[in-house]
Amino acid sequence: MSDLKKIKDEFFLKLKKKINLSEVNQIKSDLFGKNGLISSQFKKIGTISEPERKQFASDLNIIKDELQDLINFKINEINNAEINERLEKEKIDITLPERPFIKGKIHPVSQTIDEISSIFSEIGFSVEEGPDVENEYNNFTALNTPDNHPARDMHDTFYLDEKKEKLLRTHTSPVQIRTMLKDKPPFKIIAPGRTYRSDSDQTHSPMFHQVEGLHIDKDINMCHLKGCLDYFIKEFFEVDKIKMRFRPSHFPFTEPSAEVDIGYEIKDGKIIIGEGNKWLEILGCGMVHPNVLKNVKVNPENYQGYAFGIGIDRLAMLKYGINDLRSFFESDYRWLNHFGFDPLDVPTNYRGLSR
Repeated sequence: MSDLKKIKDEFFLKLKKKINLSEVNQIKSDLFGKNGLISSQFKKIGTISEPERKQFASDLNIIKDELQDLINFKINEINNAEINERLEKEKIDITLPERPFIKGKIHPVSQTIDEISSIFSEIGFSVEEGPDVENEYNNFTALNTPDNHPARDMHDTFYLDEKKEKLLRTHTSPVQIRTMLKDKPPFKIIAPGRTYRSDSDQTHSPMFHQVEGLHIDKDINMCHLKGCLDYFIKEFFEVDKIKMRFRPSHFPFTEPSAEVDIGYEIKDGKIIIGEGNKWLEILGCGMVHPNVLKNVKVNPENYQGYAFGIGIDRLAMLKYGINDLRSFFESDYRWLNHFGFDPLDVPTNYRGLSR
């Protein structure tokens, strides 16, 4: 018992001192390791005579438990002291003013795309998308664009290779081609997205946004086109009446083709859409050319349809009073904070498209 008491007294004294965690772990190893003092005492039990063995084993277990309890207590004490010290250093002064919370805004172009998609979805159009990098066939040839057409020139189109086989799409019409090639008629889609042309000034940007619509079915005519655009323009500008006129034009992919003007007037320095004696060009449209249908393996004898293309940036400028297209792409937070939309302001025809 004297050896056990000596071990107990020695290590109790060590554990009562101010020591760190590594020192506690060393004591634990000295006592209970493979060759530790307590472990060695357990190995001696078999060598002790029968009368003394029971008492020795009982005393050894008591001392072992006391030392383990003290070691565990010391480890918890050290850990708690470290936590309290860290909390004291990381104390937060709750009297300080809170950090400013800056809430982002939805870009007017993104909002306008959502508004357009919401309107057309109400009359059965689905939204299709395609890649920004296109091939020459989908962007020009399939759309009945002649080889000598000015749109194919390098000063109008961003080509990505010397053979002029890859390019940045100049409109979203290739999405219509891709859709018609992979599916069968009827088709009723809109294709919003980024487009690219070599042009830059107050009203033009090398990268801009367009939405193009396509409706192919049996017995579709210009009346359907006019009704669709009349509905869209009134819903988008949130007016009850709209003056609209179709001017004859020419596009390779439609025949007949037209440009659409809407009436407006200026009151107190603001453009009022709907009525008035002034006219504003807003989009191009027409009946899909038979050659385009043939290129996508649709029989023009059985199916006809209309297509239209609208500049999304231009619509946003008209509706929200933005006078410079370049400001859309300058990443000015002050501008976005003024013209942007609340993230929860999701446009629907039932609640109203915009604030």
